[in-house]
Amino acid sequence: MVQTALDILQQALHALSGLARPAGVLLLILLVAGLLLGVLDPARSRVRRRWLGRRISDVGRWALVLAAVGAGTVLLRISRHAVDARLGAQQSARYATAADPDGGQTVQPAPRVSVLDTRTYTRTLTLPPDLYARVRAQGGWEALLPYLGQPDGGSLQTLREDFTRRGDRVEYTRAVTQPTEEPVNLDSSGIVTALTFVEPAGGRGQYYNAAFTADYTFTNPRRTPATLRFVFPLPSGSGTLNAFRMTVNGEVRRAAPDRDPTWEGTVPAGGVVKVNVTYRNQGARSWRYDLAQRREAIRAFSLRVTTNRTAKFQRYTLFPTRQGRSALGAVTHLEWSYQDIITAQDIALVFAQGSVRETLTKIAVFQLPALLLAALLCSAWAWSRRMALPPLALAAAVAGLALGFTLAGVLTAYLPVVVAQIVGTLAGVALATSRLGRAYVGPLALAGLTPLVFLSDGHAGLLLTLLGALLLLLFRPPVLARQWPALR
Repeated sequence: MVQTALDILQQALHALSGLARPAGVLLLILLVAGLLLGVLDPARSRVRRRWLGRRISDVGRWALVLAAVGAGTVLLRISRHAVDARLGAQQSARYATAADPDGGQTVQPAPRVSVLDTRTYTRTLTLPPDLYARVRAQGGWEALLPYLGQPDGGSLQTLREDFTRRGDRVEYTRAVTQPTEEPVNLDSSGIVTALTFVEPAGGRGQYYNAAFTADYTFTNPRRTPATLRFVFPLPSGSGTLNAFRMTVNGEVRRAAPDRDPTWEGTVPAGGVVKVNVTYRNQGARSWRYDLAQRREAIRAFSLRVTTNRTAKFQRYTLFPTRQGRSALGAVTHLEWSYQDIITAQDIALVFAQGSVRETLTKIAVFQLPALLLAALLCSAWAWSRRMALPPLALAAAVAGLALGFTLAGVLTAYLPVVVAQIVGTLAGVALATSRLGRAYVGPLALAGLTPLVFLSDGHAGLLLTLLGALLLLLFRPPVLARQWPALR
């Protein structure tokens, strides 16, 4: 990052040196014009020189303010390019000093329940006399293979074949027994999920830590004992699952390494099975629960999601039946509760997540006019309240604010982006206030905090409008203040 900053500084100095020749030409033209004025009109030339002598010190002091704004702009450009180069190198780096989130868009399918049974299929084939005579002449049954076919050995449990002679005919009988599964609907599904978003240091992508807990119940629908199977599909896009546990009627089941967690057992007629599943994982951008693989009846379903980010819902999916927020709006509570519904829709939450590089670029670009805005606001603040504003102190305040903005960019390598930007901006406002005094903390804070509106998720326009309204309330012309004392 230091080498990048030096390279950008060299480029900035080279660009400034390119302006030296036009500036020198302009000064030379002004000097020649002054000399010509002195020759042609000596009296007016003396008046202009005396006026310039009285004003040149004031003009020089205010020129320092513009110089501070220019120097701060160069410093912020160096910081912006250095941070952008670091983030680009970090994203394409083969090695890292911190762990990256191991999950993506998590999709959790609903479990499947079925009754295991067997079914026997019988097929009888009557051979005509000529075919039977051919078989006897050839001395083998290979001639029958095109008529008999081959059974499916993948799901075959037993196979029995018989030949029965009836007069001059022969009957071939094949009995195939295959396992079958009859789907069973869940009696109830109660799911609680907490999605806690984390913003890692160094400008890495945001992700959430998910805590999933589900309780399922189902019943043997038959009047006799039957073997039931419960399959809990593992989520896709979830990365590593931590603390996974599936408990069936109080018995903990371990997941097999080559298939989804499965339970099979004999359940008495009308018996109820209770299953509890818990796990933790990491994800990003979205979370989805596939409620039904097909259009089916759901007796009782409840899903509660708690998250610290604003969620949107994918179109044509089930919207929550209840929404709520905490007192300060930091936590969102979502709930889906259904009784006796038939649906094939799913539940999908999507979270707005902008690019870290894009967000930092917006902030850095807006910090450049924020320096000039700080100088203008402080000048207007002093004029509206008839306060003294030393130009040198204002220049030092602009420089301090620029240093705070630069510190915010540097801190993104060590702190989360939001924390780094807030800490750096507050440090810049504190430095600027130390040069101008507490009387100017209002305009300095307003100008310094304006770039931070891009840290919000899609609310930058609203926040800028509110800051503009606050600006109109804070700055009042002295004439209006004297006419309406209530506005003081």
